[in-house]
Amino acid sequence: MRAVLCRRFGPPETLAVEDVPSPVPGPGQVLVAVRACGVNFPDVLMIEDKYQFKPPLPFSPGGEVAGIVEQVGAGVTGVGAGDHVIGTPGWGGFAEEVVLDAKSTVIVPATMDFVTAAAFLFTYGTSHHALKDRADLRPGESLLVLGAAGGVGLAAVELGRAMGARVIAAASSAEKVALCLERGAEAGIDYAREDLKDRVRALTGGRGADVIYDPVGGDFAEPALRSIAWKGRYLVVGFAAGTIPRVPLNLVLLKGCQIVGVFWGAFTAREPERHAANVAELLRWYAEGKVRPHVSATYPFERVAEALNDLVQRRVRGKVVLVP
Repeated sequence: MRAVLCRRFGPPETLAVEDVPSPVPGPGQVLVAVRACGVNFPDVLMIEDKYQFKPPLPFSPGGEVAGIVEQVGAGVTGVGAGDHVIGTPGWGGFAEEVVLDAKSTVIVPATMDFVTAAAFLFTYGTSHHALKDRADLRPGESLLVLGAAGGVGLAAVELGRAMGARVIAAASSAEKVALCLERGAEAGIDYAREDLKDRVRALTGGRGADVIYDPVGGDFAEPALRSIAWKGRYLVVGFAAGTIPRVPLNLVLLKGCQIVGVFWGAFTAREPERHAANVAELLRWYAEGKVRPHVSATYPFERVAEALNDLVQRRVRGKVVLVP
């Protein structure tokens, strides 16, 4: 089979497409023919040896796949050959075949195409867990989403609306803000040209945002925190800006607010039953038309460096997907 291989740590340009042996499913595993693979920030961090999980070299990046089950290992129940599934192998997804843990494999409806399916689990799973389990977002509350035109950001916009919140989308250009408004945000902030804190205050009548969803980090974390409401919840989702911010903790005291960590990957491993219930709810919302992944581009394996660099340079709207 063909696979994108990382033989040495480095930038996306060091990756190569090679022929490698097909994997074999062991007990409790399934072999999936990959039809599409979502591209995510952990893929970039992993090939640069900057991620908390460090697979041995050589390896294929790619932690989010959609495809068709080809074989099942011993003891597998509930999923069989021919099923259309999505799964999160951690790495190995940028390949024509991948082995998944059968218990974490999700059967998707026939109405969901593979490209859409490959853009679904990471972003919507992360944002749903953040807003529901970590922030306890309530109808009528105000939700500020930073990096709102990115994968998890746009998912948070849609989910916030589905949960009855008033969504304020903050992004780095007018075009990105416009996309967020199309996807359900009630108001937008172009923080490349507008003062983030002042605009949040103005849009919330001086009260501030009840929940702040931050997958970006960097320079906008502190002004966002300064715009939070009394007893607000600040969700730390990631650091797409490349720097981990240092915030003055006196703001937490003065605002009576919470800074809440969101680690969806650990949640899925530690609380699998709750995770399964969340995924079932997300698939139901997809069927009802409440959420719909936005895929701005697809790439063949040979353009994997371009796909990853577009993600790093924040040129992506929603998600990009590799198609073998």
